[in-house]
Amino acid sequence: MMANRQLIGMQAEERAAAHLQELGCMILARNFRCRMGEIDIIARREQILIIAEVRLRRNPNFGGAAASITHTKRTRIIRTTRYLLTCRPPLAKLRVRFDTLLLSGADGPIEWIEDAFN
Repeated sequence: MMANRQLIGMQAEERAAAHLQELGCMILARNFRCRMGEIDIIARREQILIIAEVRLRRNPNFGGAAASITHTKRTRIIRTTRYLLTCRPPLAKLRVRFDTLLLSGADGPIEWIEDAFN
């Protein structure tokens, strides 16, 4: 049986993926995993490969959703992306961009930060 926290996380990722689609992105994969880590959403918009991290924070006392993406987390996402590009060479021809989709509550607004790692 799935824990409530996992279910809430899955719903947040579902909302984020739908949001990206509404804004013209094609979802290529969700929850891509390898030894190096995980990518929540892999999407494409024109010639841009979007590597999206989805963060949900219901309690702002700990810095909000953006603050939860640490240097270590960014490093894991970048390593996982490098692995993805070696496994799927056609994707390596696209410009890669790291975005975040921040949700402050299960039903709250979604803040899409493009090129969040720069």
